[in-house]
Amino acid sequence: MPRGSKSSYTSKQKRMAERIESGYKRRGVSGGEAERRAWATVNKETGGGKKRAAKRKRTSSSTTRSRSSRRGTKGTSRRRMSSRSRMSSRKK
Repeated sequence: MPRGSKSSYTSKQKRMAERIESGYKRRGVSGGEAERRAWATVNKETGGGKKRAAKRKRTSSSTTRSRSSRRGTKGTSRRRMSSRSRMSSRKK
């Protein structure tokens, strides 16, 4: 695929770029610069020209691992808060 080709973008990304480009043109930006800025904005917001099928699926073990690690950190912060409140009540 040649550089600058828009074939890998989804139709939604192409529509988004057209709308952004027309907004820049209304503000007085030249046509080429408006197009460049529009595609830069689309790339920034959507992560570039990737089709949905190109996304990697997570394995079940990685999702389980991340969930358990999140649960562990939440539990510790709760314990810390409860011990703090107990300490403050003892001082009084």
